[in-house]
Amino acid sequence: MKFKKVLALAMVATMAVGAFVGCGSKDEGSATSDSGQVYYLNFKPEADEAWQALAKEYTEETGVPVTVVTAASNKYEETLTVEMDKSEAPTLFHVNGPVGLNNWKDYCLDLSDSEVYGNLNGDEYALIDNGEVKGIAMAVETYGIITNTKLLAEAGYTVDDIQSFEDLKKVAEDITARSSELGFAAFTSAGMDDSSDWRFKTHLANLPIYFEYQAEEETSTDAIKGTYLENYKNVFDLYINNSTCKPTELASKTGDDSESEFINGEAVFFQNGSWEYGNVVGDGKLAAEDVTMIPIYIGVGDEANQGLCTGTENYWCVNSAADEKDIQATLDFMNWCVSSDKGTTAMADDMGFVIPFKDAKETDNVFVKKDTEMQAAGKTTIPWNFTTIPSEQWKADLSSALTAYAAGTGSWDDVKTAFVDGWATEYKAANQE
Repeated sequence: MKFKKVLALAMVATMAVGAFVGCGSKDEGSATSDSGQVYYLNFKPEADEAWQALAKEYTEETGVPVTVVTAASNKYEETLTVEMDKSEAPTLFHVNGPVGLNNWKDYCLDLSDSEVYGNLNGDEYALIDNGEVKGIAMAVETYGIITNTKLLAEAGYTVDDIQSFEDLKKVAEDITARSSELGFAAFTSAGMDDSSDWRFKTHLANLPIYFEYQAEEETSTDAIKGTYLENYKNVFDLYINNSTCKPTELASKTGDDSESEFINGEAVFFQNGSWEYGNVVGDGKLAAEDVTMIPIYIGVGDEANQGLCTGTENYWCVNSAADEKDIQATLDFMNWCVSSDKGTTAMADDMGFVIPFKDAKETDNVFVKKDTEMQAAGKTTIPWNFTTIPSEQWKADLSSALTAYAAGTGSWDDVKTAFVDGWATEYKAANQE
């Protein structure tokens, strides 16, 4: 184990309390099975309930114990660091892409000969390191600006009126000017606490990163230039100045606040992803026909042909240090999830995932269908380049700078410093031996 990993373990050991949701922390004395057992450290809090139910169903069918522990939002890496140091460490965990794999590849089993890899639709959904399959994407997801088309129509617009950043700005500012008479705002609160800030420090930041990579003809960098940070500022300003709350209140706003505001019809626009479908659509929520998703326009490139942001940071990895029986139990569980009728139905319907496997089922998720429709129309899909962000510290520093900027206690120059200088510093720190 590298010194920096040992140091990280020591630093976060005291931070584990409160880092779990769902079933809580795993009991190291839990029962074992002659056929092994599975301990899955889940990355996605919004899918916790569905994973708990699916794990229970698998255990009832096979007799193999499956424990699902879900890390709290924005706490996955530190939770994984703590859990991997325990005697009963996760047998199944996530990395977010090449950067995450770099931290954990020594613990990742080569999946080249596994059934689950054989069921994968192609190597574009695998993390391959020196010829070994170290990770497999368990879901492909889409994000953009979720839109309440019913409220938009009440304001006198349709999504066809929004084909660029300037269009979005015009509509949002008009809604703000008439918010008292309309009874709703343009955007939900851009909550900057841990449960929500990832929408802006990674997902929104993906746009200026993507366009810079396009301009520089690169897929990663050790020193971002920040060419499109003014565009990043423009869209962030649009969010916070045309919202359900004042910019100074954003530090205390949560992801639940933003979601509730959208469900309750308090705002037209809600930046989020396809994983939110089950949370915003259904009984007591919104009707599927009243929601859609539009691209996040920032005023760069061929906006008329811009699509949604589609990709993954959900790569399954199997702990190579686990007991052999537990490794096989984990591989069997993974393959069952993506090939059985029960597993694929749960992942499509209950979790709203598009899974990149041969036996995948079509989902009813209208956000996923919108992405498919836009791709079929020739729109340019925006990849998830934020997986190349050099470290979690970079994200944390950017979030702090954005929060201070919104509150008026910091400047946009501080955001630029965190974005550009912070990238170079963190890349160097992450890549030194």
